[in-house]
Amino acid sequence: MNLEHLNALKKLLSSPKKIAIIPHKNPDGDAIGSTLALWHYLSNNGHSATIVAPNDFPKFLKWMPGAQQILNFERENSQSKTVINEADIVFTLDFNHLGRVGQMSEILESAQATFVMVDHHQEPSDYASIMYSDVSMSSTCEMVYVLINQLGDENSINPDMANCIYTGIMTDTGSFKFAATTSNTHRVVADLMDKGAEGTEIHHRIYDTNSPSRLHLLGCALKNMVILNEYATAYITLSQEELDKYNYQKGDTEGFVNYGLTLDGIKFAVIFIENKEEGIFKISFRSVGDFSVNDFARKHFNGGGHTNAAGGRSEDNIADTIAKFTALLPLYKNQLQS
Repeated sequence: MNLEHLNALKKLLSSPKKIAIIPHKNPDGDAIGSTLALWHYLSNNGHSATIVAPNDFPKFLKWMPGAQQILNFERENSQSKTVINEADIVFTLDFNHLGRVGQMSEILESAQATFVMVDHHQEPSDYASIMYSDVSMSSTCEMVYVLINQLGDENSINPDMANCIYTGIMTDTGSFKFAATTSNTHRVVADLMDKGAEGTEIHHRIYDTNSPSRLHLLGCALKNMVILNEYATAYITLSQEELDKYNYQKGDTEGFVNYGLTLDGIKFAVIFIENKEEGIFKISFRSVGDFSVNDFARKHFNGGGHTNAAGGRSEDNIADTIAKFTALLPLYKNQLQS
């Protein structure tokens, strides 16, 4: 965070405030980890802080310290609106456009609070008065760690906060293997372990606890994989019928898209997942090297994210969505084969 915004935030937090902390819709490990870490920090410093999530989050994240205190906007609508309307400060974490919160966007747009953005995605919008935006960071959790240090409170990180921050860094870096993992990321993780983060236990809770139905769904996804060697591309489709068949629970498809990148010669992997209730196909894009899925998602599928990891959506049916996607690939053939 630059000095001007850091000083403004210090002044803002110099007396007790009512604070709402907001992750994006369908929050992942980085969104939940960063909001919980910040919630612990602010609560321990005398503020009245509440996390309001746009909707539910995966069961494998609900062990995190403080997770049971998170309000679900869909289920606890009235209480959530009150928290936002009465807030002096609204922190938005792990997203940089209010469209990422779904039905919550309207109430956030009308809120009178001072907005503070903490996020590492590309091309932030300008809704926040105080911004901490850094695309070089591995995760929003790493940014929260740095922010607490910049506020002069590095010694305030307790084991609960350390576990939350570690979780977000681990999940957003693919267990520290993605390109955004820097030497400084490892220094941060080392300090978190010194402060009480239980790395082995966290990894077990996130990655090693499967249900039979999730493994069957993974089998279905892999069976559906289409490999387009000419374009160094692999994609997976999952229909609502298939999700229902295998008793899909939120978070069950986490990481499925990455299987395509394990194939020799594949540089671009995509998964298309139907959400019949919303009438869309949710799309996850992953790449290796310098092929920007952020640019691809923004230009063609109303999405965005990072150079090597982004999301998007399609309101067409699966046949038309796949037809559009495959028709685009020749335009990128040289980039994908380089």
